[in-house]
Amino acid sequence: MSQTGDRLRVILANPRGFCAGVNMAIESLERALQIFGTPLFVYHEIVHNRPVVDRFTRKGVTFVDTIDEVPRGATVLYSAHGVSPAIREAAATRNLRAIDATCPLVTKVHVEAIKFAKEGYHIILVGHEGHDEVIGTMGEAPHAMTLVQTAQEVAALPFSRETKLAYLTQTTLSVDEAREIIDALKGRYPDIASPKKEDICYATQNRQEAVKALVREVDLVIVLGSRNSSNSNRLAELAKTNGKPGYLIDTAAELNDAWFEGIGSVLITAGASAPEDVVQDCLRVLEERFGATVENRVVREEHVSFPLPRELTMVSN
Repeated sequence: MSQTGDRLRVILANPRGFCAGVNMAIESLERALQIFGTPLFVYHEIVHNRPVVDRFTRKGVTFVDTIDEVPRGATVLYSAHGVSPAIREAAATRNLRAIDATCPLVTKVHVEAIKFAKEGYHIILVGHEGHDEVIGTMGEAPHAMTLVQTAQEVAALPFSRETKLAYLTQTTLSVDEAREIIDALKGRYPDIASPKKEDICYATQNRQEAVKALVREVDLVIVLGSRNSSNSNRLAELAKTNGKPGYLIDTAAELNDAWFEGIGSVLITAGASAPEDVVQDCLRVLEERFGATVENRVVREEHVSFPLPRELTMVSN
């Protein structure tokens, strides 16, 4: 807490929290529960957020890491991060009722990968190894895709300047980090083809923009989000890049009083898969412990929404 005895000042970043793709995926799962009931399976986490996954687990939803865990003929919902063609084929072989809740912005990257591969390009995918989205995207053209995670890795690529190359990116990367890698790619391969529109999603960019705009006004940044959430991690990294302590937490229960010693102001934000109720719980705790005053700050408005998957809109109760 501030050494002057003043009340803790909290700046609440806007936009924050759920993006259109996450809203669609969660609404899809809620709708599937209404229509089909349980047992209901989700391939991987519906979104990368522990409180959201726990809430659906309590409702009877089963999250699986392999499609073989889903009983034949059962209902499975694909997460917002997308899946590879091999998973779709395996689901069809097992006669599963598949509901595709892939974010349309991820689907866009998949379509670009298919297009570039058909046109004879070798694709450089900028992303994080092991991320669900990256696994799904690389599955579209595994024979024609190479993953790059840093600008340093660009120098080690084995391709000549004459190789027909294109690049794509994971949708949830740091804008600055992705730009550094893309600049390195263009520097080494001036003729590399790019997507018509950048792949990093609007929500990822907007949440990063809000932190960049507000971080200089505070002493500390709290990001609500899970540790396996790429975009949430990028927000915490942005705080540290700007010289401010940044903590990534799932819930208010993880708040540590020691973080606030000598602190007068805090920025609160949330990753694109973090629900608003955890943000409000965090604010209540700060108000109770430190008499926090909350100031809402809007950096950019968002008015994006995505329709539910056709597998749900075509089915009635």
